Amino acid sequence: MKVFLKTEDEIELMRQANQLVGKTLGELAKHIKPGVTTLQLDKVADEFIRDHGAIPTFKGFPNPYGGPFPASICTSVNDVVVHGVPNSTTILQEGDIISVDCGTLLNGFCGDSCYTFCVGEIDDEKKQLLRTTKEALYKGIEQAVAGRHLGDISYAVQYHCESQGYGVVRELTGHGIGREMHEDPQVPNYGRRGNGIMLKAGMCIAIEPMITMGKRDIWLDQDRWTVRTRDSKPAAHFEHTIVVRKGKAEILSSFEEAESTEGIKY
Repeated sequence: MKVFLKTEDEIELMRQANQLVGKTLGELAKHIKPGVTTLQLDKVADEFIRDHGAIPTFKGFPNPYGGPFPASICTSVNDVVVHGVPNSTTILQEGDIISVDCGTLLNGFCGDSCYTFCVGEIDDEKKQLLRTTKEALYKGIEQAVAGRHLGDISYAVQYHCESQGYGVVRELTGHGIGREMHEDPQVPNYGRRGNGIMLKAGMCIAIEPMITMGKRDIWLDQDRWTVRTRDSKPAAHFEHTIVVRKGKAEILSSFEEAESTEGIKY
């Protein structure tokens, strides 16, 4: 495993790439409503990212099980955990939830973040799932401090979600990020405190709880991209890119635009 520590100049470039992801999520929030297709959302994101001088990193991303990813964002609706492929037949309905995962490449560095949106008004069970998943993300970020261990992040996410009866997906993880979208180390959402590599100042990682309302078991759809819950219950996904610091992690991505546009409903 080779972990790249970033310089302050590199971190600034990463901040710019990640802030653009946040702005893209905010732009998408304006369009997430009943009757909109996920393909329409993809077109909005692709145009917005390119208009701001960046490249959508997801488009063309290789898949060991099949062809490259065909879109600029992942749109995961209800029981889709991650990697939902935008299309013209998935039409958002009142009460749905949709996780939008977005990546950019700007000035040689990557940004990556995900936000789970409400489509109109959602029921209380889904609200609690979203609330808990987002809380777990910040619980993990609190542990991303120089001198602690990777397992401290993983344990914080797992304990917060499982203690409230939710499933924590184990087959998919967060990751290091920098010039490449996926770098070492992997960042699981389950683990033991004190385990794993020691965190060092300058490490940049994407922490991304993927949490299910029911059991944690998943399956891969026929398109070889879409990951769904086995019991067909909803899943939520929130992700921030952060840099490990002494004392307190720094969040490079942003939910500010998404939250202010959507208005937090949970």
